[in-house]
Amino acid sequence: MKLFDVYSTFPIHIIKGKGCYVYDDSGNSYLDFYGGHAVISIGHSHPYLVKCMGEQMQNLMFYSNSVVNKLQEALAYELGEISGYSDYSAFFVNSGAEANENALKLASFHTGKKKVIAFRNSFHGRTSAAVEVTDNPLITAPINSNANVYFSEMDINEVERQLQQGDVCAVIIEGISGVGGIKIPDDDFLVALRNLTRKHGVVLILDEIQSGYGRTGKFFAHQWCGIKPDIITVAKGIANGYPFSGVLISEIFKPRKGMLGTTFGGNHLGCAAALAVIEVMKKEKLIENADKLGGDFIHRLRALKSPLIKEVRGCGLMIGIEFSVPVSSVRNSLLSTYHIFTGYSGTNVLRILPPLCVSKADVDYFIESFAACLHEIEYKESKSASDR
Repeated sequence: MKLFDVYSTFPIHIIKGKGCYVYDDSGNSYLDFYGGHAVISIGHSHPYLVKCMGEQMQNLMFYSNSVVNKLQEALAYELGEISGYSDYSAFFVNSGAEANENALKLASFHTGKKKVIAFRNSFHGRTSAAVEVTDNPLITAPINSNANVYFSEMDINEVERQLQQGDVCAVIIEGISGVGGIKIPDDDFLVALRNLTRKHGVVLILDEIQSGYGRTGKFFAHQWCGIKPDIITVAKGIANGYPFSGVLISEIFKPRKGMLGTTFGGNHLGCAAALAVIEVMKKEKLIENADKLGGDFIHRLRALKSPLIKEVRGCGLMIGIEFSVPVSSVRNSLLSTYHIFTGYSGTNVLRILPPLCVSKADVDYFIESFAACLHEIEYKESKSASDR
């Protein structure tokens, strides 16, 4: 049997990680400024995380949700305390897509309706309902195309017109769009959206899967504008690479037995990992680091004067650099010449999502390498133009 060929991959075999670095099977080190889609929150193979997971593995990796799980209770408490949502309830699952599936299902149960408002260039996952609210027809199969979604621009008047139809159960929006190019919703828009959804009795879901867990310098990106949604979905950084996710649910929802369910969600090993992540984040002040270092990082990127750069966007350690040329040449050069992993959005946006433990020295090296990379590409482009 061979692998189903759906991934574009670099010809690099990564076998080890430590902190902000990963290592290939030839012993080469790479500065990881992508963290596997923002999954690595506290750094690769953090010793405290490894210790906690190892101890839990010696005792119990898994039992189903048919028994009491005190680790789930402890995680719900700690997550509520660190996020500022101690009055919400938690439901733990396995992936960001699954978290969004359950959030949408809750909204539909609560309102008795099935239409959803999502936004242009959104990404919420690849499973049934999650991919339907994702604005990408290339990954939406016919079985997922059920005409249940209105895709809106971030225009409050357009949203209100759709809400007035009376058939909407939820509005789902990312705290900051990741796959969509690091686009940050305007504070005034989010406040107006919160007010409108309340007015129309519609559930507001904040997808904080990529933008949450301290990445922007607050626990959730939406907390910069002070709103409180009805449901928040979290994943990626929650367990630093172990598949785990959660749905944070406000008191307007009343649970009933069997309403939601999962086999592997909230398993003992995942809970141990997630609890260790929170402990490290608090002890090492990683949210504060994302705020302070991220702000300085963005400022330094904006100070780079290059005709290749159209805009630098971001908050904390969630950063997008939009180029006037395809980003593939920049990304490939950073990896092959300077051994730095980065991500991308679309054709022209470089995505930077390092672990929250990133240091000033790491940022210094990135800035120095990135500036040299830009200079090389500018030189090649000017030489190519003169040859023509």
